[in-house]
Amino acid sequence: METLYPLLFENNFHETVWGGNRIKPMKDLPQDTVPIGESWECSAVPGSESVVANGIFAGRTLQSLVEEYRELMVGRQVYNMYGTKFPLLIKFIDAARDLSIQVHPNDKMAMEKHNCFGKTEMWFIMDAEPGARIYSGLKSRISEYEYNKRIEDGSICDVLQAHEVKKGDTFFIPAGRIHAICGGIMVAEIQQSSDITYRIFDYNRPGLDGKPRQLHTELAAKAIDYTVYDDYRSYYQRRLNKPVCISECEYFSVILLEVDRAFHRKLYKYDSFVSYMCLEGTCTINIRSWQKFDKKNEPCIRTIVLHKGNSCLIPAGVADFDVTPHNPTGLTRLLETYINNRDYN
Repeated sequence: METLYPLLFENNFHETVWGGNRIKPMKDLPQDTVPIGESWECSAVPGSESVVANGIFAGRTLQSLVEEYRELMVGRQVYNMYGTKFPLLIKFIDAARDLSIQVHPNDKMAMEKHNCFGKTEMWFIMDAEPGARIYSGLKSRISEYEYNKRIEDGSICDVLQAHEVKKGDTFFIPAGRIHAICGGIMVAEIQQSSDITYRIFDYNRPGLDGKPRQLHTELAAKAIDYTVYDDYRSYYQRRLNKPVCISECEYFSVILLEVDRAFHRKLYKYDSFVSYMCLEGTCTINIRSWQKFDKKNEPCIRTIVLHKGNSCLIPAGVADFDVTPHNPTGLTRLLETYINNRDYN
């Protein structure tokens, strides 16, 4: 445990056909013309793993640290549930244009078809242009037969529930729910560690290679939950300097922290790693650890500075820390994510 510390990661950008140009400036990086749709802030997805940027672990992948430190990195119960598979994927998304209409499989279907996790996720709307909207869920009941007919004639959006959104809105998207982020929206996304997406409709547009993007309409038909709900939004009440749970399920708990003063977080009771995404402002995170040196007799990192548009991962073994905001002109806004092993086991 003496070598563990808050981890910062190298940039992990994903170019997409619908991406924009807001993620790099948010991270105080030079803007260019490459359409960046996603920044994978914390990932162990093969082929796009997060690489540590600070301290003695710099250059190592998150996956390699999970394999070495196991329960000290992710928590004992998380390790018992997932082994060395890091269970979450955490992103910033910049949708300059509409994403495809899509759905994700649940754990059972994903394991049978792809030997991986399903994909339940949540969205926190960081910014939205006036009139911007997302699709989430069905507004009227349809059968699989009607689904297929609407795919053929391009009318599938007519039966989807559209939601106009603003900064601060939150949506929980369980596996099986048809959804799409539309243009003009910035999102912080917490999801299961899976890159499986079934595209249902993509507006007949070409991909980055100039060819039509692949659709997965048959798989999607089997993955869709056709249940219609009265309301698809999530609701919460903002509280200054108090943790506010904005999304919780067996896969993750997400806490909104809007603060203008220092606070202490001791999260050992959840037996989980903790992730922070900084949405506004800047803060210092200081681990409350008595160790002054690691096993190589090198100074331990106890303190990091987290800027807007950046994220960190705090290992479960050192999940006792202070957060000090320094944003003299306003609030510091953070999303805190962990797995609630106390209430879901």
